[in-house]
Amino acid sequence: MKGKDLLSIQQLSLEEIHKIFAVAKDLKDKVKRGEPHRLLEGKTLGMIFQKASTRTRVSFEVGMGQLGGQALFLGASDLQIGRGEPIKDTARVLSRYLDAIMIRTYSHAEVEELAKYADIPIINGLTDLLHPCQVLADLFTAIEHQGELKGRKLTYIGDGNNMANSLIQVCAKVGMHIAVATPPGYEPDAAIVAAAEKDAALTGSTITLNHRISAAVSDADVVYTDVWASMGQESEQVKRQQDFAGFQINSGVMKLAKPGAIVMHCLPAHRDEEITEEVIEGPQSVVFDEAENRLHVQKAILALVMGGV
Repeated sequence: MKGKDLLSIQQLSLEEIHKIFAVAKDLKDKVKRGEPHRLLEGKTLGMIFQKASTRTRVSFEVGMGQLGGQALFLGASDLQIGRGEPIKDTARVLSRYLDAIMIRTYSHAEVEELAKYADIPIINGLTDLLHPCQVLADLFTAIEHQGELKGRKLTYIGDGNNMANSLIQVCAKVGMHIAVATPPGYEPDAAIVAAAEKDAALTGSTITLNHRISAAVSDADVVYTDVWASMGQESEQVKRQQDFAGFQINSGVMKLAKPGAIVMHCLPAHRDEEITEEVIEGPQSVVFDEAENRLHVQKAILALVMGGV
């Protein structure tokens, strides 16, 4: 994977996904044992943030430090992109200084353009369309708690946003069944679903879209949700609260899933909105394991694309 961009799960083969998981497990074990693993000594990661973040910034910055390299924070006001410099110029200049770039922004097309003109690996830390690093951490967490992924079922309840899109992609790649329940008008991206169905046909996965929570969550091994209004959608908050009424993970919904089902949320959570306090703090919740695993999985991605392993 050395030199490879990670803009979308669609770019990864099943073998590459399992390689990321294997390296993540090794690096996590090393952290727990206190073993140094300075695989990226002397390397620098540029981190472009057009969207604010807690988990993305801290996990990538700490991860690069643990790998022996350094991370350079580049906020929206720190770059000439915000003052009209073309992305292609920024990409070519930063390629002369850095060893890789992680970008967290709104437009996915912006990330694709950055990757087109950069000579170094570009990692999608989040766009409005996709969130690949998060879903890799999610499935790594599912493996830790439930073992083999193939044949299991993940149910996503809520907005058909970047999380739903990337979960559909990754489940199809690894052979997990995925059911997505959204209010009408909030379905996942149709082109992403169509492309994922081709992977699903090869792996035995099924992709089900509907508007009924009860049908979606039945027999689920993993139950997942996200906020109803993401960053940049604050003006839609009131309307979305009305439209998403009933699309909440609560104890009643969890009774419809398998007895050993786990609950996930990519955070930040609006407690007692898309998920109840009782569930997120309950015994089935793996939300904070999931958040921790952003660090380990992203370190694996960095080490692989930057040539550390």
